Amino acid sequence: MKELSRVVHLSLKVFVLALTLFGLQRVAGDVLQGGQAGGGKEQEWEKTISAAKAEGRLTLYANTGYEKIFPKFEKRYPEIKVVYVLGRGAPDLLPRVLSEQRAGKYIGDLFLVGVTGAFTLYEAGALVPMRSALILPEVVDKSKWWEGKHPFVDPDGQNIFAMNGMFRVEVVYNTKLVDPQELKSYWDLLNPKWKNKIVMYRQPLSHLKFYYYHPDLGPEFLKRLFSEMGVTASGDVRQITDWLSVGKFPLGIVSPIADIMVAERQGLPIGIFQPDHFKEGTNLVAAAGSVALLKNAPHPNAAKVALNWLLSREGQIAFQKGYAEVAGAAESRRIDIPKDEVRSEYRRKDGVKYLDMERHEFIDPKPINDLMKKFLVTPGK
Repeated sequence: MKELSRVVHLSLKVFVLALTLFGLQRVAGDVLQGGQAGGGKEQEWEKTISAAKAEGRLTLYANTGYEKIFPKFEKRYPEIKVVYVLGRGAPDLLPRVLSEQRAGKYIGDLFLVGVTGAFTLYEAGALVPMRSALILPEVVDKSKWWEGKHPFVDPDGQNIFAMNGMFRVEVVYNTKLVDPQELKSYWDLLNPKWKNKIVMYRQPLSHLKFYYYHPDLGPEFLKRLFSEMGVTASGDVRQITDWLSVGKFPLGIVSPIADIMVAERQGLPIGIFQPDHFKEGTNLVAAAGSVALLKNAPHPNAAKVALNWLLSREGQIAFQKGYAEVAGAAESRRIDIPKDEVRSEYRRKDGVKYLDMERHEFIDPKPINDLMKKFLVTPGK
């Protein structure tokens, strides 16, 4: 019996040792496979950088302000010269890209303007998918981005990356004439007491998409706002700021609000409703903070390096700071970067309802434009 017991015990030890060795072999195999995969990406990245340096140039079709962001890219990659073709958004740059491509000229590498302009290029076949161009692990990792996803906004989910995710406060008021507690819902703007006392910025129409597409507001809200409230339209934000500060209009619907923010900081009697004030929440926009790869980019490797740098932690820190200096506010959708450059009251907050307006379903401004033409009052008319 003792001999049998020793044999069983020895067999068990051999079995356990075999399992251990097998497990170690599996772990070693996994490590090697992981190393090979990581090495493959690392090699791809190094090869792309070498090719980009050989190209030596990067051409950006970009909104004014990006010239404050990419000097940091040039500092990291001094062999790549950045050439800027700047404009005030899509109206300046979109016709140029389309006309060039129609003529068979491909000059730009990256398109850094707003989502609406990029979507027009997408529909024209002027962009190329960028998922395969994302190489850096920190960029590919979705957990680094708000809500754990890459913010692609085109129907294919791979052409337009909305890296900026700032909420847009649009309702402003004269602090001497309006008690904020009187307005808890956007529907409260339809109170007869505010008739002929609301001024609105006429352009861009994109800032009205929130109301048009919000499930609790919709076309009916805008129709009543325009037809019942005698809303006055102006195409000059500074004029609107002056009118609000002197009390000519107690309420305003304005975007962008850079001039309003400056006036508020200067101590003028202007208030800005916070994102958690109205029960319907607020909208989330990219403004000019989106990026797309242009078709037949003349410097494809430099474009890839620039794209990965821009979406990296370093690049998004530079973007958030540089864009805020120009536009007054910005907040990257990357969540692993400091938000010191974002005013505390303008940072995304937990518990607030955000309607992400950078979706292809919300692109078409025609329905809103039709409502405005029919009902909105313009000074002097």
